[in-house]
Amino acid sequence: MWSEDRIQDYLKQNLKYKRYEHSLSVRDTAVKLAKIYNVDIEKAKIAGLVHDCAKNMNDEQLLNIALNHKIRIDEVCKESPQLIHGTVGAILANEIMGISDEETLNAIAYHTTGRKNMSMLDKIIYIADYIEPLRNFPGVEELRNIAFKNIDKALLKSFDNTIKFVIDRGQLLHFDTIEARNYVLSIK
Repeated sequence: MWSEDRIQDYLKQNLKYKRYEHSLSVRDTAVKLAKIYNVDIEKAKIAGLVHDCAKNMNDEQLLNIALNHKIRIDEVCKESPQLIHGTVGAILANEIMGISDEETLNAIAYHTTGRKNMSMLDKIIYIADYIEPLRNFPGVEELRNIAFKNIDKALLKSFDNTIKFVIDRGQLLHFDTIEARNYVLSIK
């Protein structure tokens, strides 16, 4: 596996400046959450840093990489290919950076949509991406406070916010997000 410095160099070369800064901020937030929820700090650090490594790829690049790796592209992702940047990011993390830990790769893959029965690392990366300090939207401060006390409550609130946002834009909802929300509700 690449060193953290080498990963950062790769991200500097392949991401826009703001996206690179966001990645550093997600890494730092993920580490803080990992300490609270007793999750492997190194996995949280790497997954947080790498989570958006494919974010600046265009739709055609994302779809080509996914199809070349026999990733099933559903109708929602055909309509909004950026939804698969996490899945493609996990492929790049594995094939280019040598990251082989399945839990880390899953956290990268599902950081955009969430999924049913998320691991604690999945939850940490999803929430860290949502609440990192550079994010600025109505309600983010409240969500930050909740995340450091009850990650499932923060997940539910973030899923609700995301679903409302997608509906307001007239876009398709990803099934993983719906299943993730329903799962969190069922375990309350």
